[in-house]
Amino acid sequence: MENLQIDNLDKQILEILMTDARTPFLEVARKCGVSGATIHQRVKSLERRGIIKGTCYEVDPRKLGYRTCAYIGIYLEEARLFSQVVKHLRSIPEITQCHYTTGVYSIFIKVYTRDNEHLKQVLSDKLQAIPGIARTETFISLEESFTRQVAIPGS
Repeated sequence: MENLQIDNLDKQILEILMTDARTPFLEVARKCGVSGATIHQRVKSLERRGIIKGTCYEVDPRKLGYRTCAYIGIYLEEARLFSQVVKHLRSIPEITQCHYTTGVYSIFIKVYTRDNEHLKQVLSDKLQAIPGIARTETFISLEESFTRQVAIPGS
């Protein structure tokens, strides 16, 4: 994997925007001691190089009625079925993350549902109906203690 080089100004910009992506470029410029045009150019460069993948608001699932968060390990009948299974998983809106993993599971997903009954429906009616899934193992999250972005190297 390519290690993209970033300098100290890029690191400063990333730290500010990772804290609050809505920070105006002129405020970022003031904090970094450079012009607004420089910040604009730097952010565009970070986007072009794929270091910044986008911006979005973080929505609290509980406020939208999703009170159950679960992690589900998926065992595949055959490893070669991975792409087909992932295609089906993409169509299930309750799944918010999907990872191809090493270890006992082939796939590990994160799911938000309204409650345990809804989780049961997702498991039995949606997941276990996908061709290629041998079985699943579910872990219900009791509390999300924290979530954070990756650390900026050298900061």
